[in-house]
Amino acid sequence: MKAAFLPDRGVIKVAGDDARNFLNGLVTTDVTLLRPGLGRFGALLTPQGKITTDFLITEAPSGHGGGFLIDVPRPLAAGLATKLGFYKLRAKVVVEDLTDSLGVLAVWDGEPAMKPDLAFADPRHEGLGWRILVPEELAPKVADLVGADLVDSDAYEAHRIKAGVPRGGLDFMYGDAFPHETNMDRLHGVDFDKGCYVGQEVVSRMQHRGTARTRIVRIVLDDFSPEAGATVLAGEKSVGTMGSTAGGNGLALLRTDRVADALDAGASLSAGGLAIHLADPNDIRPAPKQTVA
Repeated sequence: MKAAFLPDRGVIKVAGDDARNFLNGLVTTDVTLLRPGLGRFGALLTPQGKITTDFLITEAPSGHGGGFLIDVPRPLAAGLATKLGFYKLRAKVVVEDLTDSLGVLAVWDGEPAMKPDLAFADPRHEGLGWRILVPEELAPKVADLVGADLVDSDAYEAHRIKAGVPRGGLDFMYGDAFPHETNMDRLHGVDFDKGCYVGQEVVSRMQHRGTARTRIVRIVLDDFSPEAGATVLAGEKSVGTMGSTAGGNGLALLRTDRVADALDAGASLSAGGLAIHLADPNDIRPAPKQTVA
């Protein structure tokens, strides 16, 4: 089993009598279902339905002061805290940026020998393992307690890419992507049965009309890796953009209908002059409609 402290992650705390309903009215996931030891994946969207910040969220037990802890990209933590403060109006809510004192330890390739108070299974993909919220200086001790070997965060990045889970800022740009394009609907990040939240109308319309034509797709590399941002070509036609890569695996943001047509016509995929292949052709086919339980 492996563990890695993730230096690119920060933590926001939202507490107070109104915290649960406050968050539930803003984000894509159903916060009413959260409890200590359980995590959910979600995002705060623009009114136009595009992702401003995606995150994992868990409820802190009473021994840690209660409230909700949001595992968020570190560069976006301060901005998210400010934005939540803007939304709270008269709600009984306190928003704190704990990034300087609390971070994220990822644990995978096994079941933790024990589960610390602020631990939860990553809800996006079973293979991603567990998240444990700890101060960075305690990461070695916690890794030892759960029975994991502490490794560099690059090892986790390679694991994430192989699992096909995108990372904002590398595989898509914040403020420019809809949840369906980043597979949030397939990674249990959007609850289609909950009440209203910011951007909900646009996301629901895309779901029910099946209008998502661009998706992040798993890629297999023959040898060298194309640079992130390189144009993906099907034959001579542009069909998308390369994202992050590690080893023989990568992710790409593709116009799936155009890729499907090109492959059916016998065209091959390339990026930066290098051949690439779909890890699973089904990734470009429409997924069955689903809700988050």
